Amino acid sequence: MQFIIAIISYFVGSIPFSYLIPKFVSKIDIRQVGSGNTGTTNVVRTLGLKVGVLAFVGDFFKGLLPTLIGYLLLGHTGGLIGGTFAVLGHCYPLWLKFKGGKGIATSAGVLVILTPHIFLILLVLQFIIIFATRYMSLASITSAVLLPVLCMLFSVPTEIIIFSAGLGAFVIYRHRSNLMRLIRGEEKKLTIGSKK
Repeated sequence: MQFIIAIISYFVGSIPFSYLIPKFVSKIDIRQVGSGNTGTTNVVRTLGLKVGVLAFVGDFFKGLLPTLIGYLLLGHTGGLIGGTFAVLGHCYPLWLKFKGGKGIATSAGVLVILTPHIFLILLVLQFIIIFATRYMSLASITSAVLLPVLCMLFSVPTEIIIFSAGLGAFVIYRHRSNLMRLIRGEEKKLTIGSKK
């Protein structure tokens, strides 16, 4: 059962909504514009907030649904398996030669099921940082650092704390180039595009 959850979750996570939606809406290959990343931020920068929200919702639910199904079948263990492989599918999708997004929207969907209260805290924090600095990457990296800290403060189950530490480290790894640009003062601020 665990293997089946992992496989299904990976394939669900691999559905590249942030690639498919821009392709459908504007006939644009999101990999060829902006940062080239198949994630929500690049969609927002390139096609605007409405299309970016659609991409976010798709990426969010492909994290939420596998985690929920895994949780209903096998409790925390199933939820962790579903969430882990959904994020891996998003970041390394089979359909796009294993080159995907950075995992933020999909991870958010996972956290809604595993730690909804911590998700809400991080969501508010994300918006505060984005509005204050306009650095999406800074908001994402900060949330990744704080995720395991908040899990420990709220005394969630040990396996979720371990998962949160791994997820946080993975998100920081996926943002390593952004982190270096932030340190050098070269990171681009979030802008909202209007390309049609």
